[in-house]
Amino acid sequence: MAPQETTPAPMETVSLRVENLQVPVEKSVAVVKEDEKKPPMDFDDVLPHLGEFGIYQKLLFLMMIPFAFFVAFVYFTQIFITLVPEQHWCRVPELEGLPVELRKALSIPKEGDGFSRCSMYVADWQSVLAKGVREADPSWPTASCAHGWEYEFTDVPYETIATQLDWVCDNMELPTIAQSIFFCGAIVGGLLFGWMADRYGRIPALVGANLAGLLAGCGTALASTFVQFCVCRFLVGMAFDNCFTMMYILVLEYVGPKWRTFVANMSIALFFTAAASLLPWIALWLGDWKMLTIVTSLPLAISLLAPVFIPESARWLVSQGKVDKAVRIMRKFEKINRVHVDPKIYTEFTESCRKTQKEEENQKAYSVLDLFKTKRLRRITIILIIIWMAISLVFDGHVRNVGTLGLDVFVTFTIASATELPADTLLTLTLDRWGRRWLACGTMVLSGVFSLLATMVPLGLPSATLAIIGRFSINISYNIGLQYAAELLPTVVRAQGVALIHIMGYVASILSPFVIYLANINPQFPLMVLGVLGIVGGFLTLFLPETMGQELPQTLQDGEDFGRDQTFFDIPCINKPKSVDNNNFQRSVARVSVRASVRGEHFRSSLINRSSQRKALPAAAAQQQV
Repeated sequence: MAPQETTPAPMETVSLRVENLQVPVEKSVAVVKEDEKKPPMDFDDVLPHLGEFGIYQKLLFLMMIPFAFFVAFVYFTQIFITLVPEQHWCRVPELEGLPVELRKALSIPKEGDGFSRCSMYVADWQSVLAKGVREADPSWPTASCAHGWEYEFTDVPYETIATQLDWVCDNMELPTIAQSIFFCGAIVGGLLFGWMADRYGRIPALVGANLAGLLAGCGTALASTFVQFCVCRFLVGMAFDNCFTMMYILVLEYVGPKWRTFVANMSIALFFTAAASLLPWIALWLGDWKMLTIVTSLPLAISLLAPVFIPESARWLVSQGKVDKAVRIMRKFEKINRVHVDPKIYTEFTESCRKTQKEEENQKAYSVLDLFKTKRLRRITIILIIIWMAISLVFDGHVRNVGTLGLDVFVTFTIASATELPADTLLTLTLDRWGRRWLACGTMVLSGVFSLLATMVPLGLPSATLAIIGRFSINISYNIGLQYAAELLPTVVRAQGVALIHIMGYVASILSPFVIYLANINPQFPLMVLGVLGIVGGFLTLFLPETMGQELPQTLQDGEDFGRDQTFFDIPCINKPKSVDNNNFQRSVARVSVRASVRGEHFRSSLINRSSQRKALPAAAAQQQV
């Protein structure tokens, strides 16, 4: 009996031990699974602890001021050093001692209400003067200007390189060609400094772009031939956008999601607008095209101080595996913003970044060609390219068309530039309420309509007023376009895709000086072209999905499926938005809606390919875990 009584006890003990062992095993498996599903910590997780718009971020925002001035000077100075006075006529050396009106009456044929710009009478001037003739005989033979031109410096009260080298009549297309060469330089600079920003960091790219503008801008003052001028302007073009964009990137990468729309728009609205509006009066005050190029170029040397006062992008440092340097910058933010961050957060951040980097080393490499492999994503990409080319051409066309509106070019340019302030302010208030699609369509169509209306009213104040309203509208479209592409293209090819779109915008900008050149045929032609392009581009935006309130596409398949559930007449401010995890959406936007701009080339950075990872667990996985 004793053995029978003792047998169950060991069996029960073994069974109990097995049960006790099973519990921790199951729990450990659950912990492992939970740990595997735990999203990696990145910079956006740490930023709220540092302060999303603290003292340091405000200082960085103010540090954008000089660079916003630089990009305006680089972009617009060429307009004011290539202006040609409205009144010019052939120079006749034999008559130079006579009063201007008598010289014109004797040597220049009448043309309409004025005098010919490109032809002169041929006569024995010594004999004509000896006879006391005071007015030309229309029967005298005429010829093209053989000894250069004289200029009436009333509307443009200083000499420009165009008047110095006589870029008029048969050479009147040379300023247009030079401006197109400037945009060729912008394409090369975008590729070069975009690569530099990814390879060596934002600060070296910022300094490099500004130094290129500094040296080539000062070199422009020494140009004495068209070829020399074009070489200098090509090099200055390389600095265009990049001399501000890199700083723009840095600041936007350090501010929280809810502040990015404000910083992105108001930096342009306040700083860029102030610089653009001031430039015409600097040109008038200096009264010398060479001094203008020097005065607008020398300040770019301030960029040499950037490494001292401006931190490198922590996001870029993380993407390069330099996590310790990123953490040192974060600690600096912590100190200046007067906050306290638990050291455990830095430890978890460091470990997470290193783990993510190892995982990404094994990921598939994507190229921009992947955007064209599937039908729907290909269509979206092509439409984005066409729309951005239209926006770029119309925007730059309005910038350069101020000289053909029949008013003082300096006043008109200032007023047109000032439209950036209300345009960007309005966009800041409405973009996240009305959505991208219909707002982009409406502003582009309005720009086109007002441009066409400007061709139907008398030249002068009526046409200038309507054209400026068109400029106001295209300003809004431009800034929407900067963000729209970044939100539509999938994360894995977002940087490359938006870079392609913006480069195509530069290609379109190359054509804009030739559109304005049509004013030499008919003053109404440029606005007619800009009007048609605005309307066509506006309606094309309706064939894109709306991105407001949507999780942004991550994979190529996400990009292919994005917006399939939307209808053509979906309007965010009217239709009730679908339920979206607001925190997840804000985090997604934080990673990819950093806009740039004349402006937005931060998308060249491959960093964005790494910084858009989903945080929310799928509902099914969450239920399984429960």
